[in-house]
Amino acid sequence: MPIGKIIKSLSGFYYVQSEGSVYQCKGRGNFRKKKITLLVGDDVTFEMDQNEEGYILDVQSRKNELVRPPIANIDQAIIVASVVEPDFKPLLLDRFLVLIESMNIEPIIVLTKMDLLSEEGRTSIETYKKDYEALGYQVVVGSSKVEDSLHEVSSYLKGKVTVIAGQSGVGKSSMLNALKPQLDLETNDISKSLGRGKHTTRHVELIDMYGGLVADTPGFSSLEFQTLEYDELPDCFPEMRKYGEYCKFRGCLHKKEPKCAVKEAVQNGDIPEYRYEHYLQFLEEIQNRKPRY
Repeated sequence: MPIGKIIKSLSGFYYVQSEGSVYQCKGRGNFRKKKITLLVGDDVTFEMDQNEEGYILDVQSRKNELVRPPIANIDQAIIVASVVEPDFKPLLLDRFLVLIESMNIEPIIVLTKMDLLSEEGRTSIETYKKDYEALGYQVVVGSSKVEDSLHEVSSYLKGKVTVIAGQSGVGKSSMLNALKPQLDLETNDISKSLGRGKHTTRHVELIDMYGGLVADTPGFSSLEFQTLEYDELPDCFPEMRKYGEYCKFRGCLHKKEPKCAVKEAVQNGDIPEYRYEHYLQFLEEIQNRKPRY
């Protein structure tokens, strides 16, 4: 039986890409009985009958999935963050990074609109860039002209399933349009009064781009830590994975525990203080989260 990947779901049909061709398929009724919802990004086994009608027979286990937009088996997320209009917010960037790390997705940070910064602002952003690179993150710097950063961004796409993430108004749809102009995604100007853009994209499909597949819908509509448990949070910070091994107590939350190697690294300047403050803020948020019924 051929194996392929669902790249689009529309009106009850699933479009499966396999060996360079796309097949229109329906799901077998047993998926409904088993309460399995097929998602874009699913790796599936399918067959074609004599009338060239396709049927999905089985779906492989997923390594991750998003709820909004509904997509599975993501390899990496490109987090687009503008440095002005809207201003750079390290707390928001870290929130995206934690969500992405928690789902076993590789993050790539893209900083846009660098050419609009003052000299003082550029120095500040360069410091942040060095901090995140020191933590092991890939950081791409671009200008207000999206095309300027495209060459570097496109080099990350080959052989990967990628989603684009970031707050509204930072240029996610503009970047997708520049990567593949025929997409012609709607983009809206930033509201000056609100300082943010409007949501513009409404559906999900995996598009062939530069040898990989890219979701044409920006991801992570919800930025709540709905399923992340407090004891899982340290693993979503690479610096805490690194230094946490040397804490005296196993399962250290790096908050009030004695002989904590993470707190010591913060005091020594090996971990940026703002990252640690964001960690404590997220930890409190998760611990105070109301239980879901």
